[in-house]
Amino acid sequence: MSLAETAPVPPAAPPEPPRLEVQNLTRIFDGQVVLDDVSFSIPAGQVTCLLGPSGCGKSTTLRIVAGVDMQDAGKIFVDGALVCDTVFRVPPERRAIGLMFQDFALFPHLSVAENVAFGLTGPRAEKRARVEELLARVRLSRHIDSYPHALSGGEQQRVALARALAPRPRILLMDEPFSGLDERLRDGIRDETLALLKEEGTAVLLVTHEPHEAMRMADQILLMRAGKIVQRGAPYNLYNAPADRAAAAFFSDINVIKGRVKGALTPTPFGDFLTPGHPDGTEIDIVIRPQHLKIDFDRAGRGPNPTVQDGTPARGVVERARFMGRESLVEFRMEANGEVLRATVPNVFLPKPGTPMWLMIRRDRCFVFPSQR
Repeated sequence: MSLAETAPVPPAAPPEPPRLEVQNLTRIFDGQVVLDDVSFSIPAGQVTCLLGPSGCGKSTTLRIVAGVDMQDAGKIFVDGALVCDTVFRVPPERRAIGLMFQDFALFPHLSVAENVAFGLTGPRAEKRARVEELLARVRLSRHIDSYPHALSGGEQQRVALARALAPRPRILLMDEPFSGLDERLRDGIRDETLALLKEEGTAVLLVTHEPHEAMRMADQILLMRAGKIVQRGAPYNLYNAPADRAAAAFFSDINVIKGRVKGALTPTPFGDFLTPGHPDGTEIDIVIRPQHLKIDFDRAGRGPNPTVQDGTPARGVVERARFMGRESLVEFRMEANGEVLRATVPNVFLPKPGTPMWLMIRRDRCFVFPSQR
């Protein structure tokens, strides 16, 4: 028997705890439940986004994690250590959590270097080296002695990011950090910010109400509604497998085709849809995004071809068409039921109102939900 066969197998190392873990967080204001049993965790180096409409509980969650508000129930852990429950509470300044908000909150009387160094401790030379390192990484070395009023909005945002990261926080909380920027600047600055956060290995909790921002930046999205997390997962999964009609509508415009189940089928202007699992008589919403509603240009003005791959074409009449820059948006009044459906077409396509056209839908891109009438 060889030594390799007799040597004991070392025990597996225990898994590292999440950088941030939130358990069963609840918050009540004036008898109204603002957060309802919210739980999630974020490992080091991951960007998690709290996404949802105003008033859904996103910022309240952020404030409780930061330590500037108190929960009514639940616990918060950083690297496995309890930092807050309803009795015990680590002060905000001792949580190793950085904060970055939409107004940047730079000190106007301090230079860029002094702003970035504000939260640093230790010898002056070490602080200066950290400031110079971060300003080089956000491409602002030439502004090290400038003051905030001399910077553009995008430059101020990068200074705020450098300041938030200077103390090497284990967690960075970002509350609508890009909403004050010109729309033309946002995508580039988001990408630069994301690259720097990944380099630092910081766990990030980002709050936004913009689906585009969440999908561009997040590794994981927590979709919130009325104080609850209604769906969580990677951006691709939330977009392509929404939990309900409202979740689908939050990420993009949608068309809704209504119907009623009969024998596991739901009749629509586009033919019968398989809707198993719904009892007869159930009202159904079939949801499809405008880019998946197709105009049958080969059959324009002629009758439907029952052998088409995506089911039965249905005829609609153009109500209006608008060019949106990269695509055209065409609205149709369906002849079968009078409903209005919208289709997007690449480039310029502006048919005149009253033009009849045949439409088809991508059945593999449809979502079926119980009706929200």
